[in-house]
Amino acid sequence: MAGSLPAPDAALAGIQGSHDGSAVRLAVVTARWNDHLTIRLLDGARRGYEHCGIRSENVTEAWAPGAFELPLVCQQLAASGEFDAVIAIGVVIRGETTHYDIVSEAAAVGVREAAALTGVPVIFGVLTTETEAQVLARAGDDDTNKGFEAVVTAVEMVTLLSALPR
Repeated sequence: MAGSLPAPDAALAGIQGSHDGSAVRLAVVTARWNDHLTIRLLDGARRGYEHCGIRSENVTEAWAPGAFELPLVCQQLAASGEFDAVIAIGVVIRGETTHYDIVSEAAAVGVREAAALTGVPVIFGVLTTETEAQVLARAGDDDTNKGFEAVVTAVEMVTLLSALPR
């Protein structure tokens, strides 16, 4: 796979996950705010499902109003017991006020806390950028799309955690 997220390397010592998502149950929560951009990330995630072999019946997609609301939706889905991983997809673009800082931090901390509280991987697929052009550079039609990368990361985390001692 070309792109910035290489496949696990058999030459590396230790426990690793894989990119085989054939048994993974996944929820993807996308923010409607900036939906002309978040849909591009969701399209990348959908290509990621195929790349990792995730069956369509094992994927649930949901929409949150914005990036600020993503953590609560992700936490509820993660706590449901129906999913092996949850992905938060959103876009926050810096403006003229501190709103960017507040929303970006709340989304990041909230997603991290959702994972910590539930023990389910909750992947941060929220772009926090200065411009729309920076989003477009990260939301293309290839495997460098951050939505695609979020799915691959989710699958790798699920398979890694299942390989770890309990």
